[in-house]
Amino acid sequence: MRIILITGISGSGKSVALNALEDGGYYCVDNLPPRFLRELASYLAGEGQTRLAVAIDARSSVSLDEVPAIINDLSDAYDLRVLFLNASTQSLIQRFSETRRRHPLSGSPGHDADVGLLTSLAEAIERERELVAGLAEFGHQIDTSNLRANVLRAWVKSFIEQESVGLTLMFESFGFKRGVPLDADFVFDVRTLPNPYYDRELRPLTGLDQPVIEYLSAQPMAHQMIDDIGTFIAKWLPQFRDDNRSYLTVAIGCTGGQHRSVFIAQALAARFGDKANVIVRHRDAPIPVDGGAAHTPT
Repeated sequence: MRIILITGISGSGKSVALNALEDGGYYCVDNLPPRFLRELASYLAGEGQTRLAVAIDARSSVSLDEVPAIINDLSDAYDLRVLFLNASTQSLIQRFSETRRRHPLSGSPGHDADVGLLTSLAEAIERERELVAGLAEFGHQIDTSNLRANVLRAWVKSFIEQESVGLTLMFESFGFKRGVPLDADFVFDVRTLPNPYYDRELRPLTGLDQPVIEYLSAQPMAHQMIDDIGTFIAKWLPQFRDDNRSYLTVAIGCTGGQHRSVFIAQALAARFGDKANVIVRHRDAPIPVDGGAAHTPT
């Protein structure tokens, strides 16, 4: 049985992710106390269920400390994957304000005494970050700060379609003007490359469009950048595998996240396609949510 464990920060999109998994045929459970995960998995496996998705968060704060051991136990018996959703504090405050929902840790006086009653939304968010921080290392992280719901659903679908064996290497393009992705393990700045934005014909295009590809492929610096980043990743990738890492996220940033970073991310994804399970994402480019196919610079 495959189990997807969704966790992370309240307001970061766990409900969207869980709904996407339910649409994909998963048996979904929200806010299950972690201590019941083993029993639930055993019961559903006995009933012939092959796909289970469970969301847990700070509402289960009393038993969050048990989760690492539970993850290790379940990984021995099932195909377990952990999806950790995160978002910037500013984005979370805006979302809670728009929906007028209460943060789980700013609840009623009957709330868990160990967590306490936090009256400030920002304080509640930071306290939750502390509670769930230890879970981030067990799985794949997605920063939803600037993501639309349909993009998150597409990324979740991509996540569950990946092979479970070996390390998954993700190249994510982004624009520095919207902030660095919270889920990045490495960040590379490609703003020193010539910018297609200043060409009126190229400005509305992206790094997936052939005219932009041809423009950047003609720049020696672009090839040098790809080679330098690729050499670094190739050198350290075996070390991450040996450390039993399941996911490694490499973020490539330019000013707007539309031309240069998209081009470089695609080129790196093509280069490493036969060396790891590769995902390529484009956070800020106005392109289809599937990100398109990887290309090799000409």
